[in-house]
Amino acid sequence: MDKREKFAELIKRPGVIVVPGTYDALTARIAERAGFEAIFATGAGISNAHLGLGDVGLLTVDELLQTIKPMCDRTTVPMIVDGDTGFGGYLNVQRTIRELEHAGVAAIQLEDQMFPKRCGHFRGKRMAPVGEMIGRLSAAVDARKDPRFLIIGRTDSRANEGLEAAIDRVHRYFEAGADIGFVEAPQTVEEVRAVAAAFKGKPMLLNLVEGGKTPLFSAAELDQMGFKLMLCANTALRSAIKAVGQAMAMLKEDGAQSARVQGMICTWQERQSIVESEALMDREIHYDQIAMGEDQKK
Repeated sequence: MDKREKFAELIKRPGVIVVPGTYDALTARIAERAGFEAIFATGAGISNAHLGLGDVGLLTVDELLQTIKPMCDRTTVPMIVDGDTGFGGYLNVQRTIRELEHAGVAAIQLEDQMFPKRCGHFRGKRMAPVGEMIGRLSAAVDARKDPRFLIIGRTDSRANEGLEAAIDRVHRYFEAGADIGFVEAPQTVEEVRAVAAAFKGKPMLLNLVEGGKTPLFSAAELDQMGFKLMLCANTALRSAIKAVGQAMAMLKEDGAQSARVQGMICTWQERQSIVESEALMDREIHYDQIAMGEDQKK
């Protein structure tokens, strides 16, 4: 079963799928090892980690592809990729779809902001007209070669236009061919419940950002409401920021790799296991032995 087939089966299966945000091949492997059945390549996380800059539309499609290709290569679980606004006009959206599909991605999230987009929980977002977003989705549907490559239609319009308009947008995005719906940043428990009630029987994603605009819920609570995907896009990145910050502060203060610094880090064996160092070196030795055997024949 390939990754897209796995993801399609997950969407059909009862219950909520908890999807952690990852931002490089290492965090993707860590998430898979933890037992998650799908992962999310977060545009905010990639911007923060690889550019050292905020999620304000600065990441290019080439930078995204350079990051997600090894993430796909080094994992066996389906990956959803944050495709922002598609990285340009309708033809750019189609190129983005083709490139991500070729890389082995299982699904893409496309959103209805104007370029340059901003994080869904930031101020100052500008919305694209509904027709323009429907054009993006239509272009995406036409570009994909594998119908199992799923398209998530996201709206950020809650902040500017209100919840009712946001719900209406996502209904229209489903009509345009979106496979999964996503209302970003509902602001109260009641609003989250209203989103769930408006899309009974359709797969919906909810993004839970610690400290963001949306209240936090458990997977069991979202399952009762009827959501299908629980996205925790920032958890890994922000955990890493805090842990690295603490370790660096201790190293600076102690001037040594003290016991408390060592208490912050994984073991040597844990790191080598995640990145498969021993297996890689064994493979190198294997081909060295083949080469030496051939040389001895001369």
